[in-house]
Amino acid sequence: MVFDAMSFDPRTSFGPRVAAAYDDVPRGDEAPAVERLAELAGQGPALEFAIGTGRLALPLAATGVRVDGIELSAAMIEKLRAKPGGESLTVVCGDMAAVEMPERYSLVYIAFNSLMNLLTQDEQVQCVANAARHLDSGGRFVVENVVPDAMYVLRQDRDGIDQYVNAEQIGSEGVTVEVGRFDRVTQRVDKCHLGVTASGIALDPLALRYVWPSELDLMARLAGLRLLTRWSGWTGEPFDSRSVRHVSVYGRAT
Repeated sequence: MVFDAMSFDPRTSFGPRVAAAYDDVPRGDEAPAVERLAELAGQGPALEFAIGTGRLALPLAATGVRVDGIELSAAMIEKLRAKPGGESLTVVCGDMAAVEMPERYSLVYIAFNSLMNLLTQDEQVQCVANAARHLDSGGRFVVENVVPDAMYVLRQDRDGIDQYVNAEQIGSEGVTVEVGRFDRVTQRVDKCHLGVTASGIALDPLALRYVWPSELDLMARLAGLRLLTRWSGWTGEPFDSRSVRHVSVYGRAT
């Protein structure tokens, strides 16, 4: 079997099989994330880029904030629609870096590393600019993302390429391993979750482009935004040199 990670396409890779299992293991931070987003949205409305299956959007809407969304995967939208309240959300199927909604919002947000699903710096810059276009005069743009250089312990293989192997789950019924390679020039990671059980082998490919917090700040400045605050989590934990995640809040530059 030959696995070509460079053939990854988010339009097809987040298909029915991935969507069906996407909510099987909750991240556990949904409640504080929704509380923080509701606080930032105020009276709303809010717009989620890469809304997915509605993991955050549906409970946020349940607080009384109107939530719209943009999502590239039709399968993820179908999963969202099947949930209670899912039919009432306005969701457009398309590229979050390009789709323009007719309204302006008090909050636009991208959660759980979804900005990195855009695989070039240009696409990420366009996405941040698109978020800025959707903000009303006092609106906030929020990004939750990993701090990339703390995400993995990388080592060079015999070809001089940074790579890693991570044993995610080990049990009597099977194992799940994540393997990947990192290109320092493009900041792109091509990786695959490999599940091995008695019934066979399952491959889940994924590609990401890492973006550092400082790089994101520059993207925001290009879009006319400035950093207002940055935490290492949804509950407002201080961001410091040991933080492995960040929640960054931007507003219009004055």
